[in-house]
Amino acid sequence: MKKIFLFILAIGTVLTPYAQTYRFDFTDSKTSKTEGDAIKITPADVYTPEKGYGYDFTETTSPGGKQPFFFSVDVPDGNYLVTAVIGNKKETGETTLRGESRRLYVENLPTKKGEFKTCSFVVNKYSNEIKNGDEVKKIKIGGRNKLNWDGKLTLELNGEAPQLAYLEIERVDDIPTIFITGDSTVTDYDVEPYASWGQMIPRFFNDKVSFANYAESGARLDSFKERGRFEKVLSEIKPGDWVLIEFGHNDQKLKGPGKGAYYFYMTNLKEYIDEVRSRGAYPVFLTPTCRRFFDDEGHIKNTHEDYPEAMKFIAQRENVPIIDLQEKTRTLYETLGVEGSKHAFVQYPAGTYPGQKEDLKDNTHFNPYGAYEIAQCVIEGMKEINLPLTQYIIEDYRSYDPAHPHAFESFKWIECPFIETTKPEGN
Repeated sequence: MKKIFLFILAIGTVLTPYAQTYRFDFTDSKTSKTEGDAIKITPADVYTPEKGYGYDFTETTSPGGKQPFFFSVDVPDGNYLVTAVIGNKKETGETTLRGESRRLYVENLPTKKGEFKTCSFVVNKYSNEIKNGDEVKKIKIGGRNKLNWDGKLTLELNGEAPQLAYLEIERVDDIPTIFITGDSTVTDYDVEPYASWGQMIPRFFNDKVSFANYAESGARLDSFKERGRFEKVLSEIKPGDWVLIEFGHNDQKLKGPGKGAYYFYMTNLKEYIDEVRSRGAYPVFLTPTCRRFFDDEGHIKNTHEDYPEAMKFIAQRENVPIIDLQEKTRTLYETLGVEGSKHAFVQYPAGTYPGQKEDLKDNTHFNPYGAYEIAQCVIEGMKEINLPLTQYIIEDYRSYDPAHPHAFESFKWIECPFIETTKPEGN
């Protein structure tokens, strides 16, 4: 769990355009007064671009009750230390806190009536603007459910009974950022029931490091560059940062002269290595996750051809750390079994979600349970190769073995209000 302790009130600076620190008081104005000069938030404080902060995306405009709510603040691109005081004088609560596009930070945190707990974590906020004046391409800005790639840092308060008393958002520039590059198995999803390990992994790290997930559905190494996403990474990266690189699902579909794993794919991987290292940062490879395709004996088929082996070859040649996520997910799926592994993917009968007329039978993209399990596979891979990033893993993290996954029935995920059953790009 993130850093949690009893809150000692320290509320100060008010919101100003592009301030470094933003503080808000969500307590009941009838029973408490604003501490310091924090901005008092009432149900009338709905987000507008002119105001620059407020309740956003849904009609719920206050903590308490059973409904999730969103709160947004206009901030420049960068890392922000979020300190959230969870609790209520009058009510018990159970709160899950996510940032931007459903990135998980605080999970099912219980509070008794009159009890307050403080959680701190770092959220990376980014827009589609690149510092050289270009823009990241193929991003639909302004859609109701688009939570990344805009001018706002958005927090989602969810759970059985979400609570929020105080909120502080402070710019931090002196911590390492872990940039995530990849495809639909890694990207941030705005909507249920899709999820990725890139959205779940922040939950297992403390407030001394940040994750910036730039992955895109359908992306290959070359298209990730062509659409400006890699350029965006390079424009934001600083010495001491890290770049996690997981491609292969879509790269293998690129056919023709001069393509293939041991030429075009490997050449692009070498360019990623060189660009990242030239800026004093560290590349890390991850072989692509397995697809859920079993043979008659209950073993996962290799559907990635020679792409994982090509990645391993250049990783060894260039001395790049590599996490064999293909093998870890193979173990996970085979342990869950042919039927049990369906619980890790977007596999739902027709009628599970509003307007869903057909069965969802996706064998590539994960649901929250699958994403949660795979995020821990990534962490175990980091530990096995002794990545310095492991120093930022939360203290109460328990070692994970994909051969002994958590039971699907024990996984608790309160869905966000946004649903979309259209399959993402890539397969």
